[in-house]
Amino acid sequence: MLLESYLQDTWAAPAATEASAADVHDAVTGELVCRVSSTGLDLVAAFDHARHAGGQALRVLTFHQRADLLDAVAAAVRARREELYALSTRAGATMADARYDVDGGIRVLRDYAIRTRTELPDAPHLLEGPAERLARGEDFLGVHLVTPSPGLMLQVNAFNFPVWAPLEKLAQALLAGLPSVIKPATPTAYLTEHLVRIVTDAGVLPPGSLQLVVGSVRPALGLLGEQDILSFTGSAATAQTLRTHPNLVARSVRFNAEADSVNAIVLAPDVTPGTPLFEAFVREVVTEMTVKAGQKCTAIRRVLVPREHEAATLDAVASELAGVTIGNPTAKGVRMGAVVSLAQRDDVRRAVRRIAESGHLVHGDPDKVRVVDADPQRGAFLDTLLISADPDAAAPHEVEPFGPAATVLAYRDTAHAMDLVARGRGSLAASVVGDDLDWTTAFVREAAPWHGRLHLMDSANMTQTTGHGSPLPALRHGGPGRAGGGSEMAGTRGVLDLMQRTALQASPRLLDTLRTK
Repeated sequence: MLLESYLQDTWAAPAATEASAADVHDAVTGELVCRVSSTGLDLVAAFDHARHAGGQALRVLTFHQRADLLDAVAAAVRARREELYALSTRAGATMADARYDVDGGIRVLRDYAIRTRTELPDAPHLLEGPAERLARGEDFLGVHLVTPSPGLMLQVNAFNFPVWAPLEKLAQALLAGLPSVIKPATPTAYLTEHLVRIVTDAGVLPPGSLQLVVGSVRPALGLLGEQDILSFTGSAATAQTLRTHPNLVARSVRFNAEADSVNAIVLAPDVTPGTPLFEAFVREVVTEMTVKAGQKCTAIRRVLVPREHEAATLDAVASELAGVTIGNPTAKGVRMGAVVSLAQRDDVRRAVRRIAESGHLVHGDPDKVRVVDADPQRGAFLDTLLISADPDAAAPHEVEPFGPAATVLAYRDTAHAMDLVARGRGSLAASVVGDDLDWTTAFVREAAPWHGRLHLMDSANMTQTTGHGSPLPALRHGGPGRAGGGSEMAGTRGVLDLMQRTALQASPRLLDTLRTK
């Protein structure tokens, strides 16, 4: 079965043969799910349709009218979300994993709709802040005007969130007046394809505002122009390649990257084993290792603990991991399913072995796993893998096992811990767990420049925290350095970042006219 793309408001099959397309297999059974190709698709016409039909229809709408579109999309997806839940099992996702992805996407749409009506005007554009007087008199003022760009957003998405990621980017793009062309990752393209079918079946978006390209979009990179945005989620290596594409450089195409990173959790020296806060810390590590089988860009990869608590940490985490049931995500009692593909399983195995060269495996075997109601050879299953490594070795800070794996690193003192965190060269998120306010405050000041988000857990908030790995619509998602240097979400600030900000020098009467029209 060849997956179709949705271009120029119609479903289109590629010109490829079954033999020349890329095979996509069920992560649990190994069965063929579909084949993927973009051969023969008219991307030039699709991009033109987005900019003209889709962009023009969106730009005339006010922010509040665009928010109505988000509500309509959310309602359409919610009405058929059970279909996405069921399909998610083929990617190895448990029901909890599927809800994280599907319901998370719905919540982002609704959150942005509410925020937009509260924080942005019922107008197609925004005049920011009070006007600045630019002369001695009162008749020459300066403000910033924020307007939609006459371009498009090309989404190039990762495999791990085939529903949440396109919906999160679509929410901001629609509010900014930008049509979206979605390019899903091949291993879970069938899930994003079904999502787009749900939305297009509902008929709630203007023509040209949503399109889908299944397969490679390499030729499309040469079609992007000065008013377009390339929004990428994926590996740091791919982000580096895209960033230097000749057309993106020559035409100053806006490029936003959210790349994988070696995220850390740090146990402060004041937290002792056996306390409720230590137990909460252990639960956080185990959760991040097992939700979506550790396939999250924000998942914890490095566990930094005081040297005197290393043994207790390894024992506690390993004990919790021993109780995790792995197998067919539809089977009763299974907590963790498969990674997305056999290729991904092999990537994780290689990464774990490289990190373990400076230490040893404490729990799990990269080559063996006991599973429930599944064949461990045909399915892309992995055991939970806990490593103890030399904190000063390079691999734990450079190699990311994108799966159910984490490495415990013992630090000597606070300065050593700060240095180890920074050796990740930029991360999407980090957690600090401790009750010593002075210690945490000092640590935050040093760690903040290296992170897009810091999750600070203490005894006061540990029962209310949303968790280390959960990006929230109100807060920035992105990170410096290796994490891509980009930014997503961040409330309505993120919407305005997708628009053009222009300084205006004008009379009060012209500014008043702009505010009312």
